[in-house]
Amino acid sequence: MNETNGPIKILGIDPGYAIVGFGLIEKDGSKLRPLDYGAIETPAKMSTAERLIMIERKMVELLSEYAPDEIAVEELFFNTNITTGIKVAQARGVVLLSCAKMCDKLFEYTPLQIKSTVTGNGTANKTQIQYMVRSILRLKETPKPDDAADALAAAICHAYTVQGVKRGLK
Repeated sequence: MNETNGPIKILGIDPGYAIVGFGLIEKDGSKLRPLDYGAIETPAKMSTAERLIMIERKMVELLSEYAPDEIAVEELFFNTNITTGIKVAQARGVVLLSCAKMCDKLFEYTPLQIKSTVTGNGTANKTQIQYMVRSILRLKETPKPDDAADALAAAICHAYTVQGVKRGLK
């Protein structure tokens, strides 16, 4: 957290292999304000190594540009497709390493935690999450791609989860 107890920037990340969603919000007291959101997309024609390098480079660019005070990363939901699951896990590892190197306040949340916090329902579907993200952040339209909305949901989850916790402790 910044030293003045003022607003903090929270970067939410929805890790993926083809698409890494990101969402940056500012928390000032109980107010949340969207700053930016989007996605890092890797072309399917690239090799696994090239895609992981691209994710790392883009993550470093994002982290350097936004300099978040805290980062919230969604944990993996185990996929039934083992090959895809391994690639997503590799990409998530790159995301975590990039974030940990550049920010000492890194938090991880399960999909259930994020859904429960943002919608009040741990089994909420994508549409319900998108609706609540749009409502909470007072956005004119639903964030696209879906991964960006999921990343904003992770940031919102973090903002709500830690609001009663004293900061500054590692």
